[in-house]
Amino acid sequence: MTILAGAYEPGLPLPEPAKSIGLRRAVGLGTAAALVIANTVGSGIFTTSGFIARDVGSPAWLLGLWIAGGMIEFVGALSYSELSAAMPEAGGEYVYLREAYGPLVAYMSGWTSFFVGFSGAIAAAALAFIGYLHQLAPVPESSSLGGKLAAITVLAILTAAHVAGLRFGSAIQRTLTIATVAAMLVLIAAGLTSHHGDLANFASHGPAQGYAAVSLIFVLYAYSGWNAAAYIAGEVRDPGRNLPRALLLGIGVVIVLYVGMNLMYLNALPISAMSGVLAIAEKASMKLFGPGAAALVAAMLALAILNSASAMVIAGPRVYYAMARDRVFPSGLGIVNPFFGTPARAMILQGIWSATLVLFFGAFEKIVLYTGFAVTIFSALAVASVIVLRIRRPAMPRPFRIPGHPWLPAAYVLILAWIATYTLIGRPAEALVSLGVVAFGLPWYFLSKFFQPSNV
Repeated sequence: MTILAGAYEPGLPLPEPAKSIGLRRAVGLGTAAALVIANTVGSGIFTTSGFIARDVGSPAWLLGLWIAGGMIEFVGALSYSELSAAMPEAGGEYVYLREAYGPLVAYMSGWTSFFVGFSGAIAAAALAFIGYLHQLAPVPESSSLGGKLAAITVLAILTAAHVAGLRFGSAIQRTLTIATVAAMLVLIAAGLTSHHGDLANFASHGPAQGYAAVSLIFVLYAYSGWNAAAYIAGEVRDPGRNLPRALLLGIGVVIVLYVGMNLMYLNALPISAMSGVLAIAEKASMKLFGPGAAALVAAMLALAILNSASAMVIAGPRVYYAMARDRVFPSGLGIVNPFFGTPARAMILQGIWSATLVLFFGAFEKIVLYTGFAVTIFSALAVASVIVLRIRRPAMPRPFRIPGHPWLPAAYVLILAWIATYTLIGRPAEALVSLGVVAFGLPWYFLSKFFQPSNV
């Protein structure tokens, strides 16, 4: 989208800073793993188990689906481990799609990430944070103008903190992640040992609607975000070693937390009492700890959502940075701030667009939901690129190789293809809107290629 950048005239090379200054490799294993955990653990684990209980009607099926979802995403993490270690560049799947399928498919993924995937999710998270904070402190409701301004203030603070440099931003991210994980572990331990729990709930049964496919979609939604470390691959020290470790360690911790939370829910409630409950964490906690637990759960949700928003503020701009370096996004976004060492312009632009969504588009959460279909397709294509690149570029150095190739990545792709097909048949409106959001980026891609300088 260089036509909109205004950073150079057609026929001239990029400004020298964009060429000479790159991202610094200053991120260690701890911060990369924290980013994976933070970007994954959001509101899903606190809200979706009630719907899964309604669909399956069995504690064994409930726990089995959460474990199965974790194993599916673990295979995805194995695939991304090979890709990120072989191509340790900023941008995550944008880079893998570009190398495997060409620039157009990669651009469509990056376009969706900017306009909805990251920016929309960040805006939704900021509003949700204010919504839960409203239950704990005298702040405006998230739907009011005051609440929206408060959400924008949160976005501005997070963006400024991460623009200010990796050292400061990494410390914030690790602190938020440690606090979130510690709070969840304390809740799980207290819930499993509470004298108000009942082990008989684990043998309970309830009516089932038989929609295991829908339930798995809920589970995979709660696990989404596990690939966060791949977006900052250009800044990770010793990427061939640390990126696979961060991805696998991060998703491993999330699996333990998610299964533990569901064990706590079952210790508190029989499966029939869980069925269809949205605020499942609050209901289970109130049963185990009393009425005061509602504030405890609200505080934990607020912390987890803030942690997730912080991680997305870091990850998203690395995609736009990579796109700008490829000259398919405004060229100024590919410039690293020489003082802070971060893609500051890309981060600020993302913050501005997220704030715009908060302020003017009250129903944009639906758009975020609708783009899930496209995100599923891009994730499947990214994992499939492990197979594609093994064929097209067999000599590429691969510090990490996924075991069970090509069967494990192929199985992951087939599962996501099944989900996409099920969504297309069962929810065609959402699927078509999702594809429409992606297709809207096509004119800008061809304009950017048309106005791209010819001497680069």
